[in-house]
Amino acid sequence: MRFLTAGESHGPCVVAVVEGFPAGVPIDVEAINRDLARRQMGYGRGGRMQIEHDEAEILSGVIGGRTIGSPIAVRIANRDYANWEGRVHAPITMPRPGHADFAGSIKYGFRDTRLAAERSSARETAARAAVGSLARQLLSCFGIESGVHVVRIGAAALARRSVAFPELQAAEHSPVRCIDEVASQAMMAEIDRAQAAGDTVGGVFEVQVRGVPVGLGSYVHWDRRLDAKLAAALMSIPGIKGVEVGAGFACAEQWGSQVHDELFYDQERGYYRETNRAGGIEGGVSNGEVIVVRAAMKPIPTLRRPLRTADIRAGAPGAASVQRGDTCAVPAAAVVGELATLTVIAQEFLAVFGGDSLEEIEQRWRRLQ
Repeated sequence: MRFLTAGESHGPCVVAVVEGFPAGVPIDVEAINRDLARRQMGYGRGGRMQIEHDEAEILSGVIGGRTIGSPIAVRIANRDYANWEGRVHAPITMPRPGHADFAGSIKYGFRDTRLAAERSSARETAARAAVGSLARQLLSCFGIESGVHVVRIGAAALARRSVAFPELQAAEHSPVRCIDEVASQAMMAEIDRAQAAGDTVGGVFEVQVRGVPVGLGSYVHWDRRLDAKLAAALMSIPGIKGVEVGAGFACAEQWGSQVHDELFYDQERGYYRETNRAGGIEGGVSNGEVIVVRAAMKPIPTLRRPLRTADIRAGAPGAASVQRGDTCAVPAAAVVGELATLTVIAQEFLAVFGGDSLEEIEQRWRRLQ
């Protein structure tokens, strides 16, 4: 299974095309729309989210509510397009530090940073969220489920490291997607302080996927390792600057006896662990435990009190362009991260159990149960 996305931030739409999705999978378009709505929520979002109300339109690959094995094309309209269509805009020549404005304009020879910003914008992640929602519906046929929560915004953080999968549902009711009410209030206060200062703030989120079987990914080639693919998917989300699996960077501070998860066997339970510091992946292969990945998002580069920059045409010093933006998009990025993770899990699941139809996959799946 593979996919491509297309579309610009202020173009008429964003589009995703998914190839290799098996036939016979029931698809609920409203479930995709719910995931798109989750991506738009979150304390600290800007004016764009007051305009857009994302809805998926499936153009191909689904008939009678089921996939037919051909490429699935999904279109998500940009409602803000009507506010931009036909207008002549003065070129923007003051790139924002931390954005793709400068590097993208130099790479493609633009003299207007808007051209780089249109595609590098996080608006593209709406299409990726739709792909991840399709992946969720495939994986749910095999009991694989996910959740996500925010563990840090700025200096405000969840007090504990370990969170059990059932607890993640509470995050869906938090404005900052945090499972703890006290931490949620502290995170919102961080966002308020940044907003009052004309600044922005980043944070960290954690994705968990339960029900992943042993054996997804591979150690035989570097590019087939499951953790490497998950890291790539998360790092490709705009603003993400760090990824860790399981205990992650904390492992570097401890001895092996404090890091590795001992293995046990019971006739009724089979093989099991009492800890999951590996985050469900050993040697690039899923080991049957809950997949746990974290990603760190930097503050958004559009500041109302802009940083110093240099004009890409004249080289003259000046202030970065000020455009409409969020104060904090960590809760939204968390949803994108969850759906990006599910996309990779679905790809690797199909690599092991895949077939042309859901029925064929189910037959292979049952043989290993």
